[in-house]
Amino acid sequence: MRSRDRNDSHFHLRRRLLLGLAASPLLGALPGRAFAQAGAGALAVTDKEVSVGILHSISGTMAMSETGATQGERLAIEQINAGGGILGRQIKIIQEDGASDWPTFAEKARKLVVNDHCAAVFGCVTSASRKAVLPVFEQYNGLLYYPTYYEGLEQSKNVIYTGQEATQQTLVALDWVTKEKGAKTFFMVGSDYIWPRTTNKIATKHIANVTKGSIVGEEYFPLGHTQFNSVINKIKLKKPDVIFATVVGGSNVAFYKQIKAAGIDLKKQTLITVSVTEDDVDGIGGENIADAYSCMKYFQSIKTPANEKFVADFKKRWGDKTVIGDVTQAAYLSPFLWKTAVEKAGTFDVDKVIAASPGIEMKDAPEGYVKIHENHHLWAKTRVARARADGQFDVVYESPELIEPDPFPKGYQ
Repeated sequence: MRSRDRNDSHFHLRRRLLLGLAASPLLGALPGRAFAQAGAGALAVTDKEVSVGILHSISGTMAMSETGATQGERLAIEQINAGGGILGRQIKIIQEDGASDWPTFAEKARKLVVNDHCAAVFGCVTSASRKAVLPVFEQYNGLLYYPTYYEGLEQSKNVIYTGQEATQQTLVALDWVTKEKGAKTFFMVGSDYIWPRTTNKIATKHIANVTKGSIVGEEYFPLGHTQFNSVINKIKLKKPDVIFATVVGGSNVAFYKQIKAAGIDLKKQTLITVSVTEDDVDGIGGENIADAYSCMKYFQSIKTPANEKFVADFKKRWGDKTVIGDVTQAAYLSPFLWKTAVEKAGTFDVDKVIAASPGIEMKDAPEGYVKIHENHHLWAKTRVARARADGQFDVVYESPELIEPDPFPKGYQ
């Protein structure tokens, strides 16, 4: 069992490495840049390289959850470059730090699309950051690959969503916990921004209309919040069948440590989260979240040859103690999906790459088979897993079929 101090040390080492990479020339920048006209503007494409952006928080409260996404995207790009690149060109990375601040995300997105002329940008995790950058990509016809689970209720020509939307995650989690645990009463705890509030709005409708349960409490806290004793006392008083958690980022460390300190036994009190991956547990400490359930489409412990190779490659690149979560894996898929669409289109032209994207598939993704839907989301399976004290998860449920993405489900808007 790893101590919290060791988790802190390892996480900060990962972040310092990425901050150093962000400040240095990346992946063989070449002289003699030229701009080829494509889409609504000029793209940074020469006969030897093509520029892409990476935009995540590698500082601030969200860094704990976003560092892995950056690492996944970098590994994929390095592997693509090692295999000969894309349309005969090496990929050059321009990395920016959103710093867990939504106006900064918008500013950096504009730099990558308008000033750096990136052919694609891989970035954002929170819905607040995605909403902040979306007008930039739509106004200037950029292309964003967004790698995380989110609330849905969005579809943009300029975004490929490689995570899950609510019907593929939240509704599956609620149906599973209702069936397997006989859950009827729920207490919702979340961070205070778009994703948790909208997710819980969708969850509330599903609980009332489909599972026929009830909500006995609902509380939200600012990003970075660290004092949860008051809401934990309310949970102990209400005694819900299920704690439904949508706390994100660094706040998760305090939330789960304080749950344990308050004497709540997660072997007896069911807690299911749609916001904690292995990356987060690396900071939380496995001993503080053991026996909680998480609903994601990917867990590092999946036993397939494709995933075992991915895990080995990832650890070789980023360190043997590095863990891999759902967002990290979805981020890793993004450059490969972009590469396939570019090669199908035969050009980096944004409009043509977008047109070529529906139907693009990966048969051997670490999570399993995925395919881009016409609505720019992925067909994918969903899993529920129980947290272990060592920081990994045991999968206890896997959807039997791929779940079709439905970002605008009837009755939930």
